[in-house]
Amino acid sequence: MYDLIILGGGPAGTAASVYAARKQLKTAIITSEFGGQSVVSELIYNWIGTPEISGANLGENLKKHVLYYKGPYLDIIDGEKVVSVSKKDNIITVSTESGKTYTSKSLLIATGSGRRKLNALNAEKFENKGITYCASCDGPLFADQDVLVIGGGNAGFETAAQLLAYCKSVTMIHRSAEFRADEIIVKQILKNPKFKAITNAEITEVNGDQFVSSLTYKDKITGKIETIPTSGIFVEIGQIPNTDFVKDLVDIDEFGKVVVDPNTQMSSVPGIWAAGDCTDGKYHQNNIATGDAVKALEDIYIWLHKNK
Repeated sequence: MYDLIILGGGPAGTAASVYAARKQLKTAIITSEFGGQSVVSELIYNWIGTPEISGANLGENLKKHVLYYKGPYLDIIDGEKVVSVSKKDNIITVSTESGKTYTSKSLLIATGSGRRKLNALNAEKFENKGITYCASCDGPLFADQDVLVIGGGNAGFETAAQLLAYCKSVTMIHRSAEFRADEIIVKQILKNPKFKAITNAEITEVNGDQFVSSLTYKDKITGKIETIPTSGIFVEIGQIPNTDFVKDLVDIDEFGKVVVDPNTQMSSVPGIWAAGDCTDGKYHQNNIATGDAVKALEDIYIWLHKNK
């Protein structure tokens, strides 16, 4: 029986495990791999305290920090995928794909999310070769270049705003006639002379040799095929939270994210918290995920001692 089980080996899960071990809570961290989404990024410039680091090295550093605390207060269950979580008589049971079960008094869900991928010919081929899913991580690599943003929601416009600060031009490609982003940010971005928006566009192909050189789309109104030269394509068409295994246990929003109290990160079920990209928090970044996890750990520690 553990005091706490942490699910996920990204920034949130690893930060939580370090804090849990230091607080001497009997803890297990269960993860299929360490590092989170950023492991695929060539360079990350906004990991606080490190001017630049590759995604692979960030993942290794997170794992090393957790391994440093492996011992009487921290078990590391690596390479396991969680398939279900249940709660009965204040005991939480976690079941994994291998058929093993683990029990705990409390649970932190930090399983993150996966980016919804661009569905177009050659899109997979050019991932990390011009196609990126993280402007915060990779944006500075495209300074003074003509780039595209795929999407039309708040995330897409926030990405465009960031890129406009240092890119030569930003063109947004959106599949519908109307944008889904808040009107205030749409109006603000549309005023920028370096910004252009193309709507009713069905992306068909990404072109290039070793790296992206252009993108081809079909105008859904006229049927005309157009090709736009570009060296960078930033995809912001949504995320898919890794929360299926708790969708019948805690409150989930319309996007599949765990609904949490922003003051404590506690879910709708006492004894279960969530942090990072799997939650309904407004912003999702590595640094925010670690902060959310630490906040959760402080609350978990108090909750456990109140409920001894």
